Amino acid sequence: MAIATRLAAVSGPRRTEVWYLAFAIYAGAVAAFSGPGNDRWWGIWATGGYAAAALVARCWRSRGSTVAVVVSLAGALAAPLVWIATHGPATSDTQVVTRSATLLAQHGNPYLPIADLSHWIAYNPYLPAMSLFGLPHALGLTGLAGETSVWLSLATFGLFVLAFRVAGRRDALCLGAFVTGAPVAAFPLALGITDAPVLALLCLTLALLSRTGRGYARRAVLAASIVAGVACALKYTAWPALPVLAALLSYRDGVRTAGRFLAGAVGTAAILVPLCAPTALAHPAALLQNTVAYPLGLTHAKSPAQSPLPGHLLASLGPAGHDAAVALLVLAGAAIAVVLVIRPPATVQAAALLIALSLALMFALSPATRFGYFAYPLGLCGWLALALPVRRDRHGRPPEVRVVSYAQAGAQQALSRAA
Repeated sequence: MAIATRLAAVSGPRRTEVWYLAFAIYAGAVAAFSGPGNDRWWGIWATGGYAAAALVARCWRSRGSTVAVVVSLAGALAAPLVWIATHGPATSDTQVVTRSATLLAQHGNPYLPIADLSHWIAYNPYLPAMSLFGLPHALGLTGLAGETSVWLSLATFGLFVLAFRVAGRRDALCLGAFVTGAPVAAFPLALGITDAPVLALLCLTLALLSRTGRGYARRAVLAASIVAGVACALKYTAWPALPVLAALLSYRDGVRTAGRFLAGAVGTAAILVPLCAPTALAHPAALLQNTVAYPLGLTHAKSPAQSPLPGHLLASLGPAGHDAAVALLVLAGAAIAVVLVIRPPATVQAAALLIALSLALMFALSPATRFGYFAYPLGLCGWLALALPVRRDRHGRPPEVRVVSYAQAGAQQALSRAA
């Protein structure tokens, strides 16, 4: 019943079955309004899985919440993943990762040369470490053992469990299964979409930075920098978290600690990129064309990620609209930078919310974007509510958080040393 207690703490008097009922409604909407394809298949399977989980949680009060987690994980992730892998067409994400792993194994470069980039499916917008999820297939494993989506799911589940464990949750296994089976992770994982492991790595980074006990803080920051570096070597979507976390550490632990964190994260990514693409640096034009120009919509072939969000709507107006979308994206980044200087996050909770806001702005204003990217801010907020709830006083009010600028923090440190 531990997970039921945790969910009740997040949702007030509502019980576990209400969450699964909400998930079932969402999955049913996906099945009803998606066109023919893998999205609809996921919706069909997940609707049944979540509905069964809600029924189990409702009817079996003693151990129903734990069994419901297993039912939802099986119905919303395992079953549709196997069905799509064995019956449905391969998704573009799994095609790209599998091809990049094959290219890496054969040529040491997961990116096709510029001359071969004639169609959008030929592009690989991921950073080199993402190819590792396709290596089992590239090395000869067949069936489910060689499916990229299987390895993405296993990695995500393990990372979420570890994140909850590091955050001090005894029911880490159950909570990790709950989050992995929730739509924010199960939907993309069943289709082989690559965002869930990056989200889980960000959650693990936040969990490590929440450990500030004596004798543990330095090691936790070092571990967090390595985990963040791995996330940054997978996708660019992890990079906006670095300045936010550096601002947190600068305020909380000092500028030197923030510098060590940044050096560790960037250093880890700098080591992993050439290790996972040893010959790519010899052809930097192809690397930049795949990972920078294509996601920004600067290539002849355009990404099919075209949800009607502000950035895409502006870009569809022509070159001027595209430039306006990029300008707004830059302005949003500058605004976040100003916030980090004037009002840096004082707690891990505040940092997580600021990362979620930064990513939401980035996805909303990007010329090539899709609604699925909002799994990052939603997932961060959900993980934060489950793993690091805000502590309240005896009157139910959150504690006041004093926020100061870098200059004020430095002055306070200087005064304390002088004293």
